[in-house]
Amino acid sequence: MTYAIEARGLTRTYGATHALDDVTVNIRENTITGLLGRNGAGKTTFMSLATAQDRPSSGEVLVHGEQPFEHDRVLEKLCFIRDNQRYPDDYKLIHALRAARIFYPNWSQELADELVGLFRIPKKTVVKKYSRGQLSALGIVLGLASRAPVTFFDEPYLGLDATARGYFYDVLLRDYQEVPRTIVLSTHLIDEMDRLLERVVILEQGRVVHDADVDELRSAAHSVAGPAGAVDDYVSGRTVLSTHRVGGLATKVIEGGVTAEDREAALAAGLELGPVTLQGLVSAYGVDRDESPASVVRGAAREERAGA
Repeated sequence: MTYAIEARGLTRTYGATHALDDVTVNIRENTITGLLGRNGAGKTTFMSLATAQDRPSSGEVLVHGEQPFEHDRVLEKLCFIRDNQRYPDDYKLIHALRAARIFYPNWSQELADELVGLFRIPKKTVVKKYSRGQLSALGIVLGLASRAPVTFFDEPYLGLDATARGYFYDVLLRDYQEVPRTIVLSTHLIDEMDRLLERVVILEQGRVVHDADVDELRSAAHSVAGPAGAVDDYVSGRTVLSTHRVGGLATKVIEGGVTAEDREAALAAGLELGPVTLQGLVSAYGVDRDESPASVVRGAAREERAGA
């Protein structure tokens, strides 16, 4: 198996804060990977290190087996579209496209022209006067038309309406199929982008908590809902990721798939079992363990397994 990005013990600290903490993960070549997690989980830091816009405090990240920092041959393979992309004050659309055409060897002007028309990006207005949505649209044009072998999008849809986001998803899938490359998407619109993703890496507080194919991840947990006492009995000895209570009812997200025995037990107790969406799973892993009731169950489950 070929990897586009290999991170080994990757750590980035800012004073006492660990933005990334000993991250070891591989991003497969020619896949669309979702880099998911709450704000502050370390997603942007990871992308900044992988694209040589920052340097790690320790560990390393390789792109196609090589260090990217100050390495022109590697850097020209990379495109990083940030959510706060900056342009020179006097830049108009034509200037941004011209600079991208020079920098990216695989640049497709035909694709850029198509996207500019779809997003209705103004040509005479200076970029610094663009709206939030127009800036996002310009970033999408540059990221997709670059056809860079490794392309990062950090929250690329901010300010875009549903129609514009639909254009982005459709063109991304179509062009990815025509020109396969490695695409890494950081997003909070997880359910909306679900159909795009082949693999998912979930970060929480600077650490990788899940790295799996999407289909595998969907079966990594399930939910149970019903009377709180019966739910508590059902989850006894299991790893609970999150808990939600309303009156005498509770819903919990639990690690692991559903077995035939689980279904029988739930039916007998009057409980409802269900799947967990990617959005729900990311939210569950993002719960503050120190304050959530789930932390108590998680700790108890670990102690029980340790004593077994």
